[in-house]
Amino acid sequence: MLNKINDAKTQYASDILHVKTPKDLEDLRIKYLGRNGLVSVLFEEFKTVTPEEKRVLGKELNFLRQELQSKYDDLKETIEKAAKLNAPKIDLTLPGRQTKAGSGHLVAETMMEIISIFKKIGFSVITGPEIESDKNNFEALNFPADHPARDMQDTFFINKDFVLRTHTTPVQVRIMENQQPPIRAIMPGRVYRNEAINARSYCMFHQVDGIYIDEKVTFAELKGTLVHFAREYYGSSVQYKFRPSFFPFTEPSAEMDITCFICGGKGCRVCKHSGWLEILGCGMVDPNVFKYVGYDPEKVTGYAFGMGIERISMLKHDINDIRLLYENDVRFLKQF
Repeated sequence: MLNKINDAKTQYASDILHVKTPKDLEDLRIKYLGRNGLVSVLFEEFKTVTPEEKRVLGKELNFLRQELQSKYDDLKETIEKAAKLNAPKIDLTLPGRQTKAGSGHLVAETMMEIISIFKKIGFSVITGPEIESDKNNFEALNFPADHPARDMQDTFFINKDFVLRTHTTPVQVRIMENQQPPIRAIMPGRVYRNEAINARSYCMFHQVDGIYIDEKVTFAELKGTLVHFAREYYGSSVQYKFRPSFFPFTEPSAEMDITCFICGGKGCRVCKHSGWLEILGCGMVDPNVFKYVGYDPEKVTGYAFGMGIERISMLKHDINDIRLLYENDVRFLKQF
């Protein structure tokens, strides 16, 4: 067995000369110092020798293990130092690499711009849940169960009592049920319609609703507020008009048109050659809505309005397909 110990020293001295890489070093460790390496095999064989031989061989085996481990550690340190010296250098004098920063989505940017305009004239910002009760989404807003106006909005029904809200107007109901006038607020958020997806409609989009409720609020105040918004957003030279319309929760109701900013009112593809673009719906809050939330319609009046964010964006930037806003094509989005 003593010959095997001496052979191990000789072979280790030969093998160590061929170690150049960390992989070579690991192979050497496994061969001699690993769990099943040569040193472990010799210690297993040591158990079978006579007591007289153990006194001599035990000392030699321990010396062998210590010698091999010491040479391994020295070689490992040498290889690691060489690896560090040969590693790619970092030149700290080089200028830093410029990181590419993201930007806000066109829809989000449009919403924030609209919110900013209304906040400057005293409107607070209030949001509500996107899963809404049928009561708040329809009934409280003067949509009886059999009212034909419900057909105006194709709804995603969760069950018979809850829906994905079809507009942000239900937030108005929540505000009025929990707060007494005066109320001046806008309500931005996502809404959902069970509609076929095409260039002009999508199953999810964004709205901003607004209300002002107090004593003796007039339609003239509504017009003044919306004209201020249009001129702030589209420019001070924009012309406007209000057309009679119908919404179950306002009476009287109107739609607001502005002169087409693409053609200056001369007529083009965007305005369908009419010279006008419809941007929002509005009206005075229907007395039935006030009664539902516990307000006295003889004492308070108010106006409400609502606009689609995607429509506002598409009109301003001459975008002809709403799907472009949701396809996340960087080539399209980076234009804005």
